[in-house]
Amino acid sequence: MTKHTAANWAAFTDAEPELARITEERFGAFTHHVLATLRKDGSPRTTGLEVRFLNGELWLGMMPDSLKALDLRRDPRFALQANPGEGTGMGGGDVRISGRAIEVEDAETKKAYTQEVEPPEPFHLFRTELTEVVRTYVEDDTYLVVQVWRPGEPVRTLKRT
Repeated sequence: MTKHTAANWAAFTDAEPELARITEERFGAFTHHVLATLRKDGSPRTTGLEVRFLNGELWLGMMPDSLKALDLRRDPRFALQANPGEGTGMGGGDVRISGRAIEVEDAETKKAYTQEVEPPEPFHLFRTELTEVVRTYVEDDTYLVVQVWRPGEPVRTLKRT
């Protein structure tokens, strides 16, 4: 198997359909999630964000000239944390995605996205290239289970008591 350094959402879904389904469910359970970007000085910035899984891509839409958009233009690396919800249950586990965000300048792609999502105009649109997906959950009230996927590799599962 060829090892890749990044993959779009469709490639992840093809490689690991069950983990992709759970990941989409976790992100679909709530509207707002947490995006981590890098500031000019390299320190982390976290902000709220809505995400969309559409046409084989994970999309990040942002207000014009928002700090997170400017961060991603300067350094495309990001981490995205699914909203855990209320309390400590975290049904489905804790899910996070890391990768690179590539700004979409193509008018036809943005138009197609706008027809599906109807974001306020103007906006920045980024498609993502995934470098890692991680799910953490508790199994049988005994084990902490961590599933890690990276492009070109099968899911690695670690269990701890």
